[in-house]
Amino acid sequence: MIGSALVRKQRLLLLGCLILMVVTAVAGMSWGYSSLSLDRLIPVLLGDGSFKEEFVLFSVRLPRVVITILSGMCLALSGSILQSITRNDLADPGIIGINSGAGVAVAVYFLYFPIDVGSFVYMLPVAAFLGALVTAAFIYGFAFNRRRGLNPIRMVLVGVGFSLALSGMMMVIISSAERSKVDFIAKWLAGNIWGADWPFIWALLPWLLVLAPLTFMKAGSLNLLGLNEETATGVGLRIERERLVLILIAVAAAASAVSVTGGIAFIGLMAPHIAKALVGPRNQLFIPLAVLIGGWLLLAADTLGRNLADPDGIPAGIMVSLIGVPYYIYLLLKK
Repeated sequence: MIGSALVRKQRLLLLGCLILMVVTAVAGMSWGYSSLSLDRLIPVLLGDGSFKEEFVLFSVRLPRVVITILSGMCLALSGSILQSITRNDLADPGIIGINSGAGVAVAVYFLYFPIDVGSFVYMLPVAAFLGALVTAAFIYGFAFNRRRGLNPIRMVLVGVGFSLALSGMMMVIISSAERSKVDFIAKWLAGNIWGADWPFIWALLPWLLVLAPLTFMKAGSLNLLGLNEETATGVGLRIERERLVLILIAVAAAASAVSVTGGIAFIGLMAPHIAKALVGPRNQLFIPLAVLIGGWLLLAADTLGRNLADPDGIPAGIMVSLIGVPYYIYLLLKK
């Protein structure tokens, strides 16, 4: 039973996150190489702007803001699931190799498969999902023991090893590719928000709309998996089936995000931690908050990064890593 005061606190925090996200989104739509003043933002949104203002807002800034929020939400959702099912606060789709598996699949698809302009946008998340799924299967296989079940610490260590191996594989792939296509892969590796266009939004949005409600429905199972296997088995939970379903959801969420944003880590690590610190470890409370925090974190990182340096800015993946690496080291020393 969750206390009414805690639920009220969560709702207030959700509202605060939404307000913070709107403020950051307004800043993201206003700041940039071609500035769009705040007093002109509402008129342009309502269709009362010049051609230049409408192009900057609707073709450049607004889709980038939306895709960044959606991707951050997906990464936070994935990280929340992985931390709960592994009972390990260091779990993150970028750290344990899932993002790298998705990246290798995207690179192979982009470099070696015939690309159809009409289906390219929608095939990217599918290719990323397949690559991430194969990687997750190998990680799970190496970390699983028939007697003891899944070893959370072993899963993180195996995932880090796979991440390094897949990074080496990515270098081999790049070295044999055409120069013009290598630029795209390099941007992907840096975590550059490259899929900032409306078709990519329509390709990513259905994944989040399906996966987020599924995760909220599984919050009770996540709570039990976060305790220990004996307790979960004692109340009748089919552990391995639930764990596999949740891993599939986590992999799909991470893969769909990185297919359009590139190799971004640490969002899935930091967002759940911040949410747990605010409302506690119950999944039905902290996951919705973590999803909003993840969207805001990536939006803030991208907004700052693209305005700190001219002309191309600093990729969001690098900006997030500047915060995430020290935070990860802190958690590693603490645990």
